[in-house]
Amino acid sequence: MTAELVRGQNHTLPQTRLEIRVSAGTPVVAGATLGDERGTVRGVEWIAHPGSPQLPGLEVSQQAAADHRLAVDLEALPAGAHRVTVLLALPVGAGGPVRFGAVPAPFVSVTGLDGTEIATFTLTDLDAESAVSALELYRRQDAWKVRAVGQGYAGGLAEMLADQGVTDPAALAGSIQEAVTRGLARSVAPPPPRTPEADRVRHATGSADHRPTTPPPAAPEPPEPLADPATIGPAHTTQPHTTQPHTASGPAAGGPSAAGASAGGPINYAHPRRQHAAPPSPPPAAPPAQPGQPAQPVAGDATGWSMDERLYNQIWGMFEDLARAAAAYRSAVDFAESRMDQELDRALSDPRNRIGGAGDRAREAARAKRDELASRAREALDRDLAQLAAEAAVVEPALPAAYAGWGNPVWHAHRIPMEIPMALRIGDLHLPERTDLRIPLLVRLPLERGMWVDSGRAASESAALMDTDRLRRLAMETAVAHAARLLAVYPPGEFAVHVIDPAGSAAGPLAPLVEAGVLAGPPAAGPGGVASVLAHLTRRVDLVQMAVRARAADSLPPDLDTGEQLLVVNDFPHGFDDRAVTQLRYLADEGPAVGVHLLMVADREEASAYGPVLDPLWRSLLRITPVADSHLADPWVGHAWTYEPLTIPPGSRVLEQVLAAVAEARRASGR
Repeated sequence: MTAELVRGQNHTLPQTRLEIRVSAGTPVVAGATLGDERGTVRGVEWIAHPGSPQLPGLEVSQQAAADHRLAVDLEALPAGAHRVTVLLALPVGAGGPVRFGAVPAPFVSVTGLDGTEIATFTLTDLDAESAVSALELYRRQDAWKVRAVGQGYAGGLAEMLADQGVTDPAALAGSIQEAVTRGLARSVAPPPPRTPEADRVRHATGSADHRPTTPPPAAPEPPEPLADPATIGPAHTTQPHTTQPHTASGPAAGGPSAAGASAGGPINYAHPRRQHAAPPSPPPAAPPAQPGQPAQPVAGDATGWSMDERLYNQIWGMFEDLARAAAAYRSAVDFAESRMDQELDRALSDPRNRIGGAGDRAREAARAKRDELASRAREALDRDLAQLAAEAAVVEPALPAAYAGWGNPVWHAHRIPMEIPMALRIGDLHLPERTDLRIPLLVRLPLERGMWVDSGRAASESAALMDTDRLRRLAMETAVAHAARLLAVYPPGEFAVHVIDPAGSAAGPLAPLVEAGVLAGPPAAGPGGVASVLAHLTRRVDLVQMAVRARAADSLPPDLDTGEQLLVVNDFPHGFDDRAVTQLRYLADEGPAVGVHLLMVADREEASAYGPVLDPLWRSLLRITPVADSHLADPWVGHAWTYEPLTIPPGSRVLEQVLAAVAEARRASGR
């Protein structure tokens, strides 16, 4: 049975050798990009387009046409490729339409080699866009799925390629359009239909139609991509810290196994920057599923060098799956409502239906159809949510301390590590479709941006109902808990916490840090204390920046602490003059690159006297709240996610135990 997809919906692929058929009312350019497990395109060698139509396991048309057939062999894709995104664009300078809104909606179908349709998708609601990401084939838990994307780009090919992470997208878009222009003089006919005999020949030679039988040369492994730190999506930035883990999704560039991996040979899992480390153990195998049932979830069922990295990637995979599933459900419900409205308008526009019972019957039929479509969408959503809930139930108990909530027993046996983890959990995220399904919100370490705990009553409806003093205390307790988690996951002496509390109003929440003796110094109070701490950290940023630029790390003063530094600021802007505000903005902008980070507890409305001068400061920080608030958006479909701060179970002494372990580890290491 063919799955008729709506935007955001996915469907399991029963086979890996496929055709993707495109039918448009005007000639379009068809291409495809490959993405790794993070969805990143590693380079131009992972892009199939008219100027370079063939990749291992993928072939696209060399010309613009109203009908296309793309050949895909998912098992023959290059090592490390986990996604195939099908792209459509209108040719430039051909005298045709310049936007998809002026042509019939393109229709895309995924078929088997025998022509049997597996899934279809009609790209509706396009207007000024001249390029669109149509479909995505992606691997999830050792199975391939197809997802209807339908993301349009008014900026055309260049904007679409830039969104895929391609370097110099404008130049590549120009070369693609130039290749299309060269072929416009030739008439384009759809490929001939497949025949059983041709498929047997293709299968015997191991190549797609019209593809040379000689395998292409292996492409070199490009450097790891940089991520935009402004999203809450997974950031995969290569950090300068020597103990930072990296993904080993394929052989090293120029390594001895590069050719073998691309040609389908054995993969060398040796980490390119850990030459003497043992190869990682594979993820545990999932129990065999019953016929017709989804595979049983397994913790660590994702790619990665270590178990921590596999869990990290699995959590972000769950995050994306939940976002896409909810988007598909909402889109289907909106479609059902829109269809009902259209049917009612058509029925009631006929005067004959306004008398007798014809109008009532038309309304009942339209509503029944609406209810049926919405019910089917809810069934699909419930199925996806049940699978994700089962996966979350397996993953949560397996999380290391850095990824676990305070209630996880792993914290009671926590030992201060000798190298920092990949990420730190700072809260949970959920959607209204199922509020009990929580996805951990992880931020990469070392921190790429500071955090701001909003203590204002305008932060959310829950905050507006709370007493101001209680809300501020809760915000400071949240900041203290985050500081304690950071101290607990860093090696002894490699993370220091400074506190500015100008009026001394946070003495109660700060007591656990002060009593454990884990702060770099007493909380700074008054204008003098504020100036002293800011001057100290500003000097550190200046010296480290100069040493990095001059490549003279040995010239740093011996008393300079080169470990990561966290500055916790309470009650901003109380106690801050113009000079102090300027220094704080400087630390927010320049500090993260050299290991100085901000954790502010503030009410933005109280800082309004400074005007727009502080807007860059707020924008540079990740806003979190001490109470639940729906203010974070995912980078895929833009849902408003409800953020839940991590809370310590009532009566638990876990915070004191963790801080005591930090203090003991420091004494043992002499730092």
